[in-house]
Amino acid sequence: MIRSVQQLIERQIQKARAQGGLSGLKGEGKPLPARPEEALVDTADAAGFRIMAQAGVVPEEIEIKKAMEALRKCLADIHADDSRKDALAELARLEMRYNIAREARQKFMQR
Repeated sequence: MIRSVQQLIERQIQKARAQGGLSGLKGEGKPLPARPEEALVDTADAAGFRIMAQAGVVPEEIEIKKAMEALRKCLADIHADDSRKDALAELARLEMRYNIAREARQKFMQR
């Protein structure tokens, strides 16, 4: 069955190529962009996130992840105990929100 699906996909690609549907695409002839952040994400999720980003929609968990990364960078410069404690509490809150958002998406996708 897998072989027949692969053959079908290959035929569709050849058909599109013959009709010129694969020429003149954005980024044609250029190397694929480096996306190191996708190394830790499932490939299907990464593709979905990329499509959403191209459409101008950013999933909540990605926004939270960016906020967490920014806060971690700021933590390196914070030396006052009270400020550091507040920043660590905020980071913990963001991590909890991130995990909730990720789990909600995974449960939705399992339907």
